[in-house]
Amino acid sequence: MPQPDPLDRSRWTGLWNRLGAQGDGLSIFSALAAAYAEPARAYHTAEHIRDCLVQFDLSRHAAQRPDEVEAAIWFHDAVYLPGASDNEDRSAGLAQTTLADAGAPLEVAHRIAQLVLATKHLTIPGEPDAALLCDIDLSILGRTPEVFDEFERRIRWEYAWVPEPVYRGARAEILAGFLRRRSIFQTDFFRQRYETRARANLHQVIEKLQA
Repeated sequence: MPQPDPLDRSRWTGLWNRLGAQGDGLSIFSALAAAYAEPARAYHTAEHIRDCLVQFDLSRHAAQRPDEVEAAIWFHDAVYLPGASDNEDRSAGLAQTTLADAGAPLEVAHRIAQLVLATKHLTIPGEPDAALLCDIDLSILGRTPEVFDEFERRIRWEYAWVPEPVYRGARAEILAGFLRRRSIFQTDFFRQRYETRARANLHQVIEKLQA
């Protein structure tokens, strides 16, 4: 019996058409589904994209260009090699080239690529849709302790090749960077929904990593 696609094919094709891209977009859908099923992934999978889309549906009212934010969700981890420094750059390039080649307006393809680049989380985004996308991507930090712990286990699995002391130090510093922000989340919706829990989760895991 055929298994259902882990990603929503009809949702993708509807978005593809609204973006002004030509054709049905199914070859791109298949390529994205294959990317998110790569064996090196434990967290950055189709499950993560589905979860981001759920968070987006809850917060769509905060988007200025909701279709572009949604497209950035689909593409933002399309290229993912644990430890690589250019995953977001390559994912952004893939989004821009794919959409432009399919006939979507160039400015739309460019804005989506810029949104993907924001998910590097190196700076606090000033552009509203980038802030929303980053909050969606980081919302996992504010989930229940059980869900957050599973997230941490899956990230560790993706970096299984890194020695434990090295991983602990690097991971603690990355997570502490979010705690040093005045606010982890930049939109009212996500700040009210997840900020307190996210800070508690981060304090707890950093304490474990530094033990």
